[in-house]
Amino acid sequence: MAETKTTVTAGSAKTTSHQVKKSSNVFALLAVPICIVIGVLFYLFVLGSPDNFQGGIVGAHPVEEGIGKWFATVYQGGAIVPILISVLLICITFVIERFLYISKAKGKFSGADLVRRVQFHLANKNVDAALAECDKQKGSVGNVMKAGLKKYKEMITNTELDTEQKILTIKNEIEETTALELPMMEKNLVFLSTIASVATLLGLFGTVLGMIKSFSAMSASGAPDSSKLALGISEALINTALGIGTSAIAIIMYNFFTTNIDSITYAIDESGFTLTQSFAANHK
Repeated sequence: MAETKTTVTAGSAKTTSHQVKKSSNVFALLAVPICIVIGVLFYLFVLGSPDNFQGGIVGAHPVEEGIGKWFATVYQGGAIVPILISVLLICITFVIERFLYISKAKGKFSGADLVRRVQFHLANKNVDAALAECDKQKGSVGNVMKAGLKKYKEMITNTELDTEQKILTIKNEIEETTALELPMMEKNLVFLSTIASVATLLGLFGTVLGMIKSFSAMSASGAPDSSKLALGISEALINTALGIGTSAIAIIMYNFFTTNIDSITYAIDESGFTLTQSFAANHK
């Protein structure tokens, strides 16, 4: 079956009658500094709590058992650790935010299922029933299809335009509504794509600093300071683990979200094809 794409081009976006709203993204403006503050405070007062170190002396050997041992070990990763913790918190925050939004955009049932239901109702020339299905779906595909169906219903009674002009009007309405829906689904994904690269680089930077400390201990005159040597290696590995772990989460979730957005976009394209082909077949 031939498929007519209704994705928005730069030219059509300029001539749209719907004005795309430019949001200031208040969520991102607030989430990033809050995560940074929480990350620094967590490093200083939770990981760096005196209870995590022998003798209550911050920076001494970690306690021998319990979660405090692990907290103290991470604390000794150095100055890059609070930055990596902040980046991890930012990553988790936007993963949750995007998951909630895209779950809502997917609707109560799949876009492909909605297209099939609408096809059935349009074949029976029952536009109102098709509109009711869009209201039930409550997702991005439903929003786009509802806008197209309203224009579809309007074109049925229009006597001024010919069939080709009516179909073009329906397609334009779908493109204009799509121009409002797609940017909202892709919003804030740039944070995950950036973190995927930056977290690895930060971890590598912390690793280099730790290795510098290790080699400095080895180069000291006389017997190498085994304590400083071990501390430098530990710092290097902790930063490596945090950087790679954060980057892995960002990459996996970014790909997960883009895959879901692609499936929604495909369903939107299918909805446009369905409406235009149905109109051409039933209202010549």
